[in-house]
Amino acid sequence: MTVHEITLSPLRRLARGIASFRPARHPRALAVAAALALVAPAALVAPAAPVAAAEGDLDRAVAALRGISTMKADFTQTDRKGRTVSGVMTLKRPGKIRFQYEEGVPLLLVSNGKSFTMIDYEVNQVERWPISDSPLGALLDPARDVKRYGKLVPTEHPDVVGVEVRDPDKPQFGVITLIFTRNASAPGGLQLTNWVALDVQNNRTTVRLRNHRYGMSVPDSAFTYRDPRRSTRRPG
Repeated sequence: MTVHEITLSPLRRLARGIASFRPARHPRALAVAAALALVAPAALVAPAAPVAAAEGDLDRAVAALRGISTMKADFTQTDRKGRTVSGVMTLKRPGKIRFQYEEGVPLLLVSNGKSFTMIDYEVNQVERWPISDSPLGALLDPARDVKRYGKLVPTEHPDVVGVEVRDPDKPQFGVITLIFTRNASAPGGLQLTNWVALDVQNNRTTVRLRNHRYGMSVPDSAFTYRDPRRSTRRPG
């Protein structure tokens, strides 16, 4: 099983000009029967009786995203075949995020507030693209007008809020659906629990968050990385 096969990041297929990377061996078997069914949010499964979104929920979702100063959460990422990887996500406003994958996965995804960088330590490769070139910019870019690009989607429960974000002028960047649950202890009263990224080839990646922690001190150094290209060059 290869890292390439399990789609290591929901941003990989959404990123401009990034189609594939050299395969990297994952240390354990990743095929998990029915895993996608277990982690896919109910809001994205066609419900028998969908619940209409409450008035003002889009504003609440925007306020919830903008109300996060810092956050850490454990994440599980699942591809459309049900194979998973996990790690820790660290977020700091404005625009900084780090996806630290589990031990044995030689990739790192980090944003410094202006651009995403994906580092492949197996092949000493670094790729970078603007935050605005991914729907996940809705989570990170403070200047992004989520209400302009987003719309509420029906869910199966009144305490679940779904927001679909797509840029109609940039269909090549795909669609991301953010799933929130009502939680009084979370910023803005809504807690981001899932997102689902769908690219133009209909490849679907689901990310589920758990063990949310808010408001901790996070240094900006958490959003830097070791450049593997420098370690391969001769000094001088």
